[in-house]
Formats: sequence, C-alpha cells, structure tokens
Amino acid sequence: MTLGILAALHDEVDGLIAAMRHEDARATCTTIGMRDYYRGTLHGQPVVLVLSRVGKVAAAATTVTLIREFGVDGIVFTGLAGGVGDGVRVGDIVVADQAIQHDMDARPLFPRHEVPLLGRATFPADPALTAALQTAAAHFLRDDLATEVPASVLARFGIETPRLHVGMIASGDQFIDCPSEVAALRQALPGVQAVEMEGAALAQICHEYGVPYALLRTVSDRADDTAHVDFPAFLRDIASHYSSAILARFLDDQARRRIADC
Repeated sequence: MTLGILAALHDEVDGLIAAMRHEDARATCTTIGMRDYYRGTLHGQPVVLVLSRVGKVAAAATTVTLIREFGVDGIVFTGLAGGVGDGVRVGDIVVADQAIQHDMDARPLFPRHEVPLLGRATFPADPALTAALQTAAAHFLRDDLATEVPASVLARFGIETPRLHVGMIASGDQFIDCPSEVAALRQALPGVQAVEMEGAALAQICHEYGVPYALLRTVSDRADDTAHVDFPAFLRDIASHYSSAILARFLDDQARRRIADC
C-alpha cells in the first residue's frame, strides 16, 4: 500500500521530505505540473510526498496526479486551519470525519453546497485511515507534545492544553477572518469544526476515484478578527512539529499493519 501525503505550504511538508531522503537512499523526485513528487519510504511505509500549494484547484490537481500517475492507495492531507467549532482553540488538532465546500453554491439549479452532478455535498473520510490518524494525534498530544514543542513556544501562541476534535472540515477559496463569516458558517453548517482551503476538493477527487482519504489540521487561529497571527512563526515553531510527529506515529502504524497483512 502506497500513501500519498500532501500539504499546501512548504513548512508543512519539507521536514517529511528531508526525513524520507534520510531514511531511503533510493527515494526519487518526479516533477509533474510544476510540482515535485517525492517517492520513497518514510517510517517504513511507502509514500509519495508533495507540496500541493494553496486552494481547491491546486489540491484537486495534485490529488489527481497522485492517483493517476503514482497509483496511491490512500491520501492524507496535513496543514493549518481556522477553528470555528465550539471549544476549538489555537493549537488544537482537527481530524475530519467529512469534508464540504462551504463556498459551493449553484442555486437555483442545485441545492446550496451540493456538488453539481454528484448529488452530494459532503464527502466522508475513510474510517480506517481517520481512526489511525485520530489515534496518532491523541498519542502525540499525550506523549510527544512536551518534547516536540517547548512550553515557552506554546505559551507564546497562547496554547495551554491543546485538544483533539473529530468532525466536519469546510473548504473554500477564501481566508475566513471575521466573526460574521464564522457565524454564517456555523449557521449554514452545524457541527463544522474547522475551515481551510483544500480538503474538500481532495475529498471530492478521492470520492470520484474511489480512493480513501483522511484530513489532519492544526488550528492556527479562530478564523475571526484575531486571525492575523504570525503564520511563518506558527508554521515553523508549532505546525511543522505537529505534522511530523503525528504522521511519524501514523506511518509507523500503517507500516506495522502492512507487514502483518503480508
């Protein structure tokens, strides 16, 4: 089983690429459509790592390439998100159980949020991948966070006791940064936990190709008028450590399962 792993920003994937190159001397890089796809082994699991860039079109194009050109058997997206659910705070982790495009609106031809000609608005995440990702994230918060990120760095971003949430992630080609937009999202999509710009596009492509997917998001802001954090610093000092450590646990688990199934 080969997993595709992608992220929208360099700091979310560069550490993983460096770790793969260190672990697997035979790792290769293939450039397709202005993207570099790194194929090799990471934590004992065959993977293809790639920077998708930002937005739904970028995520969809990258996902199609992972499926058609590299034949991946599952896809995991890691990155940042704005927290919009009750109790979702900066430094928390959200794992999607489903994804939806909050800016999809083809009314009156189709109901709001429904993807035209697919007859659905939400795309469920794969239960097995999601459960494994949820377990890895929970163990990270319990066992690894204190050693991966110094307490002083967590305090600098106001992170005290980060939590794991599982629920809906909404995607759209816009940066949500005001309370009225958050309120509108909550009203239109009860139960939404986080908002970002790629996941639901990836989810739609995976649905169309029959490929399982999972989404992991680190909450960088509350998607309101306090959302203008120091993103480069948060990516470097918080999110990159979250992603690397959680995916290390996740991939270790996948590799053990693969060996057990042989």
